[in-house]
Amino acid sequence: MDALKTGQDVLFILLGGIMVLAMHSGFAFLELGTVRKKNQVNALVKIRVDLSVSTIAYFFIGFTVAYGVDFFSGAETLMQQNGFELTRFFFLLTFAAAIPAIISGGVAERARFNPQLIATFVIVGFIYPFYEGIACNQAYGVQAWLKASFGEEFHDFAGSVVVHAMGGWLALPAVLLLGARSGRYSKSGGIAAHPPSSIPFLALGAWILTVGWFGFNVMSAQTLDKISGLVALNSLMAMVGGTLAALALGKNDPGFVHNGPLAGLVAVCAGSDIMHPLGALVVGGVAGALFVVMFTLTQNRWKIDDVLGVWPLHGLCGAWGGVAAGIFGQKALGGAGGVAFVPQLLMTGLVIAIALAGSFVVYGLLRATLGLRLSREEEFNGADLSIHRISASPERETSW
Repeated sequence: MDALKTGQDVLFILLGGIMVLAMHSGFAFLELGTVRKKNQVNALVKIRVDLSVSTIAYFFIGFTVAYGVDFFSGAETLMQQNGFELTRFFFLLTFAAAIPAIISGGVAERARFNPQLIATFVIVGFIYPFYEGIACNQAYGVQAWLKASFGEEFHDFAGSVVVHAMGGWLALPAVLLLGARSGRYSKSGGIAAHPPSSIPFLALGAWILTVGWFGFNVMSAQTLDKISGLVALNSLMAMVGGTLAALALGKNDPGFVHNGPLAGLVAVCAGSDIMHPLGALVVGGVAGALFVVMFTLTQNRWKIDDVLGVWPLHGLCGAWGGVAAGIFGQKALGGAGGVAFVPQLLMTGLVIAIALAGSFVVYGLLRATLGLRLSREEEFNGADLSIHRISASPERETSW
């Protein structure tokens, strides 16, 4: 029976990993549809290569930093329990690799290729797993201190804070250090519109992410006996809340309509296993509204050229989700309990501090040594031609 259970758990978490892996194609198509046509190929290549670099960093360094586990034993040892620890690594890797995929959307259209890969390696190998170990593996006694001081540990079931807030707040310094795209803002205060190159591809990316998110959330249980239908329903309700709020505040803008559900899903991750569905609906609705308002302020008033809006979408909505779990997870609001507000607030603040400090150091050093952004001419020609020597849709074809 033990072999059957571990086999079922391996299959369960493997399917979850496959669903989250598929989400990376969603990140790629969401970015492809949002950037201008001359940067579409770059969007696709970045996400694919970032995943590969993340795998190397997490396999050799990151997973050991977070969980104290390595894979340098013989294959006979690795095969124990049907290789459950191996599939668990695969599942958690797909989460870790989401961090550079998130950052990619913020620095799109003007970031150099190789410096970004170096940043990916450092972030996935060191910065992300450092916090992951604290939040998910009792590292450094932080969770024990929270339990002793406030009665409950920090709770983040599927990564609102650990993954999304981390990614969004890592992206913000990178965007600031890179600066805005050439021609985006004029000295007189004018704003040049850079509309999405393909709403259909943007929508495709959002739909792939939406579907995969149910593996991201539900299968964060990691073993079959801990699966909960509540997580699935709460994910659905938050997605719907985010969509409708973004529709209302975004005045039917298709970009907002397709990012609204993602905002809701980002926010519900943390408390999806303990909230009441009505609480999840509210959390998702607030997240959808938060994204529309903050994306607009970021782009138009503060002149921060975050191309896909990854700081408001992941950074702010992820932080809101972490705090919201401490509110709507309470039994007084229909939740399952086992959560306290102060630990949620403190650990959300900690991830922001770690992400900001780590990002400013990494991207600051890269800017000072290798340089972060393309030259003005390369940016004008587009990352596709400047980096990859090919465009997404060549205007002239050979006659043979």
